Amino acid sequence: MKSKRFLTSLITVLLIVSFALAGCSSSGKSSSGGEDDGGDVPQELTYASTTKAVGLSPIETNDSVSSRVIEQIYETLFVRDPETMEIVPKLAKSYENPDPKTWVIKLKEGIKFHDGTDFNAEAVKYTFDKFRDPDTAAPRASLLEPIESIEVKDEYTVVIKTKEPYGPMLAALSHTNASIVSPAADKKGKLNQEPVGTGPFKFVEWAVGDHITLEANKEYWQDPPKLQKVTFKVVPEVNTAVSMLQTGEVQLIDGLTAEHLPRLKSIESVEIMKKEGTPVSYLGFNMSKAPTNELPFRQAVAHAINREAYVKKLSGLGVQSNSIIGPKVFGYDESVEKLGYEYDPEKAKQILKENGYEGATVKMLVANTPTYTKMAEIVQAQLKEVGLDAQIEMMEWGTFLDVSKKGNFDITFLGWTNSTADGSELLYPNLHSDNIGASNRTQYSNPEFDTLVNESRVIVDQEKRKQKLVEANKIAVKDAPWVVMSHGIVTAAYDKSVKGLKMDPTGQWSLYNVHRE
Repeated sequence: MKSKRFLTSLITVLLIVSFALAGCSSSGKSSSGGEDDGGDVPQELTYASTTKAVGLSPIETNDSVSSRVIEQIYETLFVRDPETMEIVPKLAKSYENPDPKTWVIKLKEGIKFHDGTDFNAEAVKYTFDKFRDPDTAAPRASLLEPIESIEVKDEYTVVIKTKEPYGPMLAALSHTNASIVSPAADKKGKLNQEPVGTGPFKFVEWAVGDHITLEANKEYWQDPPKLQKVTFKVVPEVNTAVSMLQTGEVQLIDGLTAEHLPRLKSIESVEIMKKEGTPVSYLGFNMSKAPTNELPFRQAVAHAINREAYVKKLSGLGVQSNSIIGPKVFGYDESVEKLGYEYDPEKAKQILKENGYEGATVKMLVANTPTYTKMAEIVQAQLKEVGLDAQIEMMEWGTFLDVSKKGNFDITFLGWTNSTADGSELLYPNLHSDNIGASNRTQYSNPEFDTLVNESRVIVDQEKRKQKLVEANKIAVKDAPWVVMSHGIVTAAYDKSVKGLKMDPTGQWSLYNVHRE
């Protein structure tokens, strides 16, 4: 009896030890018996932005801050593959061109907007008709300006007819601003504050100036996203955003600046992503008033700016170029580089003296973002060296967009992310006279330039399109409505727990395939 009790006790002890050892195992198995997939890490992500979104309707906005949110909520008919840069269907199923001015687009079926209404041909027609309506005054209406009509052939087929053949059509339809909206939601008049799309994330709340919260769309037409909650947090100071990334309060920041790069590299818990991209940053002249509408003045300013020194200060986060169309954008040609105005302060002084500009005062309108602030301060100092008094007027991003659109400046600093990576969709919205008072903030107008850009848009042959863009680019570089400060390197810094993040050369990113471990 005694030996039997001893044996029972021994078995009990061995079982306890066995369970204890199993619990301490470092084999990578979770307590549920599956592989350790980081299940203890909340599937939530916070992105820090130094400026607030302007609005959440793709029809009514045209700024990169708003687009970051819009890209998670809405979807386009086509998208550009971030690896190949080829345009492929998204909400579209297929397309065909029975003739150069007709696009028949078949849509995917069974997709619903976040409000439960159907995505179909009527929704596409509604979105594009609203986008093109002059009464809407959509900031990026130029994307679809070549369209003459949109017809609903059947529930899942739309027929788009253009006035002339439109070479960049698929690029335009892949742009964030061409995202398809819920007609039912838009008719309520609150889409800019309460967005409704077909995307992987749904809108939850917007505390203006503080944060925007999204949640996973569990009824998404593809597999649901792994992230359950996404927060876009406004953090005005970059140093604060970096600190929050270091402490884990935020998990993603982008648009990194050179001054913060060393600190970010020193944080063991942070990964850094860099890729040569399509964005361009520039100094723009007001072409509707003197002296900035006079070529000698613009030439003097261009010669006064040491852009090579500026790019060096970016610590590898920029590419120097005289060309308005950048190396990663369709339409770039290296020959244009020879046409710009190189740094020559003595020549700048000579031009200013010969034309009576010495001592002139110029108003520089500047958005209060780190990039534009630094750009303005460097240019201000360099213009002072050649005898120009450049006065900085700084304002919040949303206000800046309104003021610059009205032309209340002499010089300003802006950028263009070029989400289509197509030269036509850089030159047409920004420098074509059709868009003065809208996206052409410098109010540049040159009939020869306009003609070439128009031709680049109505030709379907891509090689012929490129030649038109090269010639138009040459004219604009010589006229100097812009002085290109740099072409961008798209960047992001994120917590090492973030997996699956991809960024394409346009700087766009989607959180659909992202999860945390």
